Amino acid sequence: MPSGLIALAMGGFGIGLTEFVIMGLLPEVAADFAVSESVAGYLISGYALSVALGAILLTAALTRFDRKRALLSLMVLFIVGNLLSALAPSYEVMMGGRIVAALCHGAFFGIGSVVAADMVAPSKRAGAIAIMFAGLTIANVLGVPFGTLLGQQLGWRSTFWAITAIGVAALVGITALVPATPPSATHGGLRGELHAFRNKQVWFSIALTVLGYGGMFGAFTYIAFTLTEVSGFATSSVPWLLIVFGSGLFVGNYLGGKAADRALTPALTWILALVTAVLIVFAATADNRAMTILSLFLMGAFGFATVPGLQMRIMNYASAAPTMASGANIAAFNVGNALGAWLGGLTIAAGLGFTSPIWTGAVVTAAGLVVLRIATAMDRPSAEAPADSTLVNI
Repeated sequence: MPSGLIALAMGGFGIGLTEFVIMGLLPEVAADFAVSESVAGYLISGYALSVALGAILLTAALTRFDRKRALLSLMVLFIVGNLLSALAPSYEVMMGGRIVAALCHGAFFGIGSVVAADMVAPSKRAGAIAIMFAGLTIANVLGVPFGTLLGQQLGWRSTFWAITAIGVAALVGITALVPATPPSATHGGLRGELHAFRNKQVWFSIALTVLGYGGMFGAFTYIAFTLTEVSGFATSSVPWLLIVFGSGLFVGNYLGGKAADRALTPALTWILALVTAVLIVFAATADNRAMTILSLFLMGAFGFATVPGLQMRIMNYASAAPTMASGANIAAFNVGNALGAWLGGLTIAAGLGFTSPIWTGAVVTAAGLVVLRIATAMDRPSAEAPADSTLVNI
């Protein structure tokens, strides 16, 4: 395994920690800045919006640069943003720090996916992408609980100081271990990158990401209410149950990369079908604690198993100029997150109960499966053959 993948995973770990650890520190942040918890919650939504914008705009701005230089610039932006958060004298400065840090999120994973795939043989590209995203899953499993504990014991600023240090370590690692991109790999700059969007399969891939991932995230958004109000767990048990979910993310990310490398379209088809089935079973048995724990793990595993394949699919169809398409797909993940959360909130507001987001998630994921089948049927055999032919054997 190329050591540069570890450096990319470290960057992904820091970014994932930045995104999710704030959820456990909102009470401390709200009290420190004397704002309501709902206002403090804008630190989460503001981050998500900035991720989507950065994935498109910042990736576009960096297409003319060597990809290693682009990644280093993004990590500097990440460090500055978290340093602002750690030092923030006011809520407004804290929000500014969150926005600055978030701008690098989508572009880092978008450009990093291309760099990771280029480090390995064609038959192992999805697995390389999975290793980079492993940093994000480890952030959920270990980083968020320990980051929250650190913030609760030493003050929430200490967590952002720790994240800043992780960013510096990732910057050093990328500098030392990630190879420079040859000039010939720039594919003609922004115009060449935008040309990839003429392929209808690129747009199918974006729609597939929105639906295929958004369904799982919509179910997860309100999971704390499901666990306490339906399954009957104590509030104090929720962090430990989220570790179960996070463990599923880690396992699913690894196995999903392996499956996508073996046969991309069949892997995505089966994984989306299994996500749909797990969500249906979860919604139907959420009042059973044992089934809830099992469903949490499987929802995380199958839900995140889609990620390497979804990212690999769009890069295959935009293979001549994959950077912008890859960044757009990272934005699509966040659009899916927002869509799933919005639809789940509508069902709760309609009085359908705290299992309704899970049922809604199953419908959304099933819609993603339909999109995949339509896209596959519309694709000429010759169009996908070059991509899949490199993914059949590992």
